[in-house]
Order: sequence, then C-alpha cells, then structure tokens
Amino acid sequence: MIEIPSKAQIVIVGGGIVGCSVAYHLSLRGVTDVVLLERKQLTSGTTWHAAGLVGQLRATHNLTRLAQYTTELYASLERTTGQATGFRQIGSLALASTEARFEELKRGASMARCFGLEVDVLTVEQAWKLWPLMATDDLVGAVYLPKDGQTNPVDTTQALAKAARSRGVRIVENVKVEEIVVEGGKAVGVRTALGDIRADIVVNAAGMWARDLGAAAGTTVPLHAAEHFYIVTEPIPGLPRHLPVLRDADSCAYFKEDAGKLLVGWFEPVAKPWGMKGIPESFCFDTLPDDLAHIEPLLETAMRRVPALAKAGIQLFFNGPESFTPDDRYLLGETPEVRGLFVAAGFNSIGIQSAGGAGKVLADWIVDGHPPMDLWDVDIRRMMPFQRNRLYLRDRTVEALGLLYAMHWPFRQPETARGVRRSALHDRLLAAGACFGETAGWERPNWYAPKDVPARYDYSYGRQNWFEHSAAEHRAVRSNVGLFDQSSFGKYLLQGPDAEAVLNRISANDVAVPVGRIVYTQWLNERGGIEADLTVTREAEDRFLIVTAAATQTRDLAWLQRHIPADARAVAVDVTSAHSVLSVMGPQSRLLLAGLTGADLSNAAFPFGTSQVIDLGYARVRASRITYVGELGWELYIPTEFTLDVFDRLAAAGQPLGLRLAGYHALNSLRLEKAYRHWGHDITEEDTPLEAGLGFAVAWNKPGGFIGRAALLKQKERGVTRRLVHFALDDPSRLLYHNEPIWRDGTLVGRTSSGMFGHTIGKPLAMGYIDNGGERVDADFVNAGRYEIEIAGERIGATATLQPFYDPANRRVKDLG
Repeated sequence: MIEIPSKAQIVIVGGGIVGCSVAYHLSLRGVTDVVLLERKQLTSGTTWHAAGLVGQLRATHNLTRLAQYTTELYASLERTTGQATGFRQIGSLALASTEARFEELKRGASMARCFGLEVDVLTVEQAWKLWPLMATDDLVGAVYLPKDGQTNPVDTTQALAKAARSRGVRIVENVKVEEIVVEGGKAVGVRTALGDIRADIVVNAAGMWARDLGAAAGTTVPLHAAEHFYIVTEPIPGLPRHLPVLRDADSCAYFKEDAGKLLVGWFEPVAKPWGMKGIPESFCFDTLPDDLAHIEPLLETAMRRVPALAKAGIQLFFNGPESFTPDDRYLLGETPEVRGLFVAAGFNSIGIQSAGGAGKVLADWIVDGHPPMDLWDVDIRRMMPFQRNRLYLRDRTVEALGLLYAMHWPFRQPETARGVRRSALHDRLLAAGACFGETAGWERPNWYAPKDVPARYDYSYGRQNWFEHSAAEHRAVRSNVGLFDQSSFGKYLLQGPDAEAVLNRISANDVAVPVGRIVYTQWLNERGGIEADLTVTREAEDRFLIVTAAATQTRDLAWLQRHIPADARAVAVDVTSAHSVLSVMGPQSRLLLAGLTGADLSNAAFPFGTSQVIDLGYARVRASRITYVGELGWELYIPTEFTLDVFDRLAAAGQPLGLRLAGYHALNSLRLEKAYRHWGHDITEEDTPLEAGLGFAVAWNKPGGFIGRAALLKQKERGVTRRLVHFALDDPSRLLYHNEPIWRDGTLVGRTSSGMFGHTIGKPLAMGYIDNGGERVDADFVNAGRYEIEIAGERIGATATLQPFYDPANRRVKDLG
C-alpha cells in the first residue's frame, strides 16, 4: 500500500527529469524534507521518449551557463551515483546551406566565445570529415561544438532520483496530485486521493499537465503539447560510432547515432498541437498515432542529406507529445499570483539539456529566496494572464515547435496567435502603413511603410527592408516632430495614506516630491541588483502613477504588491487598459501641442520632469514632460475612450508641421544614441545602478533608506569592477544586435547588451558591460583601451565612451538651445 506523509517542507509535483533534478539539487543544498509525487511512473510523461541531446549554446549568456552546468553534471552523474546514464560527450555539428544560416551560426560561435565554450567554424570539407555519410553539395559551412553530447533520458532521470533518495528525499510514484492547496494567496500543500500533504513550498513540475494544475490554483502557466516525430533506423552498415549530433536546421532535422543506428527527428514549420480536449487519465509511456504523410516531405529531405537513410529500414516511427510555450522559452520561478508556488515546466523539447541547470537554479531560488542569476528569459513572471487561454496556446503552438530550427532573424516577429491586444489606435495606424510587431501580446507599430510599400518584414542580418523608412522616422524626431503610440506601457496606481512611505522604501530614488513631479527610479533587490526600471509620477498626496515597460507588466506589479507591508494603508491597482499613451517628441513638439491646448507649455511653466493634467481638444489628459528619445517632448496619458479624438486632432494639426508617425525601431535607435537603458538587456537584476551608470538616480541619504542600499554602499566604497559602456562601430556597413564579444587591447572583456544603427551619429551603436578582471573600471580604464567588437568571427574597430554619443549635456531634452 502506498503511504504519503501528512506534511513536508517541499512538495514537487512531477517525476520527469526536471522534477527529479529539482529534488536532487534541493538535497545538495541540505533540504531533504522533500516529497516528489508522480502520477504514474518516473519519466512516463514526455521524458522517456526524448532524443537525449545535450547541447550547450543557448540564446543568452545565463541560459548557456545553465546548459554548460547540465553537461558537467551529466558527465559526473554515473560516477557519483553508480547509475548508468548513457552520457557521451561526442560533440555536435550544425550545418548551413545558405549564407544567411552560416552568418547566424558564425554569430553564435562568436557569442559562444563570450561564454567560454569551445567552438570551431568549419569549412564544408572539414565538416564532411567529421560526418562522412552526409551529402555536402549544397552546404556553405558548419560550426562544431566538441563538448556537446547525448544521454539516455530515462537512465539519467533515475540517476538523479537515486541520488536524491540517498540524501533523504522521498519519491512516491502512482500518486496523482489533484489540486494545489492555496490559502490566503499562498501555496500550503497538495491534495491527493490518499490525503493532503501540507507544505511550505510547492513546485509545479508537471510537464504538459502543468498548465491545468496551475490554472486551478489561480496561476498562469502557458504551455501546450504538440506532436513530435522521429524515426529510428535499422542498423546501418558502416555507420561510424560516436558521430557528433548533426543539426541540419535548414532541413528542420537532427541526426543522432546510437548503437549503429540513426535517430532522425524534426522540428517542422507547421506543427500539430495535441491535447486540446485534455490528456487521457491513463496516459503513461503512451505514443501518439503515426502520421507519415505529415512528416514524409521532411523525411525525403533527410534522405538527401544522408543518402544511407534511403537504404536503411525504419525500425521505429515515433510520435509523442512535447510541451511548448508561446515564446519557446521554458517557465521557471515563483508564480506572481501565488506565493510559495514555483514552476519548472514548458521545456520546448530541450528539457534534457536544460534539466540540470534549471533544477539547480530553482533549488537555489527556493532556498535563498531569490534567483542566483538573471533568469528573465525564462522567468514565469514574463507571461501575461491572457496567455493561459487554450485557443491562443493551440494557435501559437502550430508555429512554436518549428521556430526552434527556423532562422533566428533579428527582429523576427511571430506569425500565429496575433492581434491579441490592440491599442485604440490600431486601425488608424494600420491605415497609415504601420508594420506591427508583438510584445506581451500587444500589436505595436515597429515601423511605417510609405504608400505603395508593403508593410511586412524581409528579414536578414544586414539592413532590412524597413531600415531607411525607420531612419526617416528617426530623423523626423531629431529635426522636427514625431508621434509614438506607447499605449502598451504597464501602468499602476499606488494610493492610500501610506503610499509615499511604501514607494520610497521600494524605490532607490526619492519619490517624496511635490505633486506633479516625475521621478525616474530603479527598484532594487537586497543585493543592489535592478529589479525594475520605471518612472513614478506623484498625482496627489496619496496617489502615484507608476509606468513601466509592456514586457514587465506582470513582474513589476508582483514586485510592488509583495513589498507592500500587510499593515500598510496602500493598495496597488493595474490601470494599463485605462489609458492610451501618445508620445509627441521633437523640437516642434511644443508648437504642435500649443495649438491644441490653452495650457502654458513654456520651460518656466512646464519644466522637464513635471506632469500636469491639461485640456487637449475635448479631452482632459495627463501630459508628462519626459523622454526616451532625447528631445523636447511630452507623453500624453489619455483616457482610452478619448484617444481617437486626440489622435485625429494631433494628426491634423501636425500636418503643416511635418509630423511623422514613428515606430519602436526608431525609438530604439533614438534611445541608443542617448544611451538610455533598456531593462532586460542593458540592466537586469544582476546589474547595480553603479555598474549601469545610473548612480544619479539613487537617493543615498533619504530618510528610511531603500531596499538594496547597504549592498550599494559597499560597492560604492570599493568601486565597480564592471561597467556599462557605449560603443560606436567604425564600419557603418555592419550591424550590432546583442551578445557580440567586446575586445579591449586584444583581450575579451565583455559582450554587448543591445545594439541598433544610430542614424544621427551615422554608425552602428551598442551598449555592453566590460570587466577588468576584478580591478576597478573607471573613466581612465575605459578611455585608455583600444576596442573591437566581434561580428560573426570578425573583429571590427569601435569607439568606447561613458557618455552618450548624442547631446551628452541634455540641452535638447531641457530645451536650452
């Protein structure tokens, strides 16, 4: 008879490789009062049928660090547990059959050097010597990572489970968790058919069941299963043993040698979502029906790449479910809705290569109360409540699976499940030629196509088809006046008698300002890292308007709400949908607005950093004199129902002034010229205001202090050893995006965090952190170096500075002439 305890410190739901990894790493941290519950048997959901590929290079620095850790863990697991894992470090070979794909691979190779990965860019002949069974007539090059590998997913999971058990973790199979118990906004245990288990922490690692389990607890866990296909051949005579894993992304295929056979799998562009009507209760080591017609075209392509396949018999045609998220990045961390409920799910068919690192950092997060590194790429707080919608998830999953092997173009936009969130101006902007991108479900104009130009992307790593159109928008803002629709801003009201005291404790800057003042500030963690970057406008003695980025709407509200003391007389409310935001920016912005309002917009009456409620047309709007582009301008916060009238009046009045609609690509190029930071790229929870050059926004001596002050004071005393620097590339024909290596006097010192072409400066611009090996980084150090930035293996000269390249004295912003 199965017995379960009535209480435990931590309950983990799900016995796949991720759940077992979390249990194992908790035990390494000394937390052993842990119960892992598996509804059927370990690995029986999706782990058991995974291909077992263990790659290390991911899209970002910290995700690569996690994948590197996974490889190191698997390499040692058999030795430390006595359980065979089947891990082999045989390398991986990525092929390019187009010049564009080869550039993508070479850029990835450059990025890998930032992460300390061993990587080689190969000629076609060199690649063929590593994989002599493949046809190479259409190839242009390849990239080889010798430390990549493969493992047996079931055996590796069992090894993790064995190690966890040996340290006291209890793993119980054949017990289904029916419900996560939530009381007072906190997870307090789980409910099973055998009774309840009370717990301090619950971890939802339930794989493709995680969405419904999380939704029942009031949380958003957006994932959906899709059918995933691979074949295993009969033994192939002459097949070399220990071939590297072969990835042929242009053919959507991967090839893995195993015991003299080939496993061939695909990430097809149009996938088949599965489980729309729920997952059968009996599901355990199940497979899905064969669909040879669906995969046959890709099988024929694979045979052309590896002609031996055409002569090999197929021993197994496999179809099984894998879980995918809307953005192809997994879900990790504490849910914003329920305290004490953590998630580790949605691994997008890379669960085996991610499980070791994900399990480690989630265990650290649980034990220490915060993540051990910047995990924003996979942080569950990036997800929006609407993304649990079943129809949305099904439609996005059609595309999500194939995006793993699609070209990872700069600025690539998803094509499915679009049009979720639209501003009140959407149709007006569409008619004006807007080409929309998507952020957090919002349709946002990235650029505007002139008449007779299609408003669509033609992707490349060079200057894309919108480059000159966005440049014209950029120049209009610098020389005249532009209008941005920024309605997607996240907006909250914090109000109540204690609102000032609460917000001043959370904010690094001083928000105890007169009514009508705008404060630019960061919210820090106890380690001094930047959790949020936003503005605070004091609307009344007891009311503050907080404005943040669209992508961090969920995250920042959760941070705010969780730092309001239980006895404080203050409440935070999300008012994002209540107001549209139109930003009118440029030297002619005052003239434009003055024709539509009786308010005095002069410097004396309306100085920079202030906000007033004014009449504009028939509407009452909040006008805030602030900028993210580095020019005179105002952000207009308009009640949603008044938006169309205000826009139409601005458009009509702006016509004789040369008003131009401008999109987010222009916004990005403008802000980079001014070195304005972007949270998630240039600043994260790992970066402090001192390292980011934002010390001017810290009120060191305000009464009551602020979260993170002690850590910042220590850093201030000893000096920073890494610093955000601004770069201009010498070669205007090359473009910078992010994660390009930064070289100083021939030594690798950092990587770029964001990049864009600066049309006023006439050069590609970037920001990035440089490190001095533990020694102080100051202006002398920055200015004394000779810099190069590596793009696709080539080092290009660059100028470095701590000052913005455009208007460093802020004379344009303050309208000082």
